[in-house]
Amino acid sequence: DFTQNDADGNPVKFSDIYSKNELTLIDFWASWCNPCRQENPNVVAVYNDYKDKGFSVFGVSLDRDRANWLKAIEDDKLTWDHVSDLAYWDNAAAKLYAVNSIPSSLLVDKNGKIVAKNKREAELRKVVAEYFEK
Repeated sequence: DFTQNDADGNPVKFSDIYSKNELTLIDFWASWCNPCRQENPNVVAVYNDYKDKGFSVFGVSLDRDRANWLKAIEDDKLTWDHVSDLAYWDNAAAKLYAVNSIPSSLLVDKNGKIVAKNKREAELRKVVAEYFEK
């Protein structure tokens, strides 16, 4: 578990996010990461299709420039919770989860158990769909 500040400077605890959802994608990304930005429309589409079933996304940014981070959230229409310590590759949460490249993601159930890692594009949709068909 970890706590980082959201865009307004309020601390957000990861367990407070995943415990209220059936499935949460913790998405390690950054505004300067082209592959991350290219994947964002896919994440938005999966989020929009499954948010009413208990799916959410929790964005952890490896940005160091607050303005760029917030602009990317707005430009890419990322409407879920976001946090960052603006520490770039020294982001504490990224270090905790041994993230050494982005985009990187984990699918976590409501108990905090990791159920899948680094699912992108059609594979992300497939895994989320299968999870909710159980």
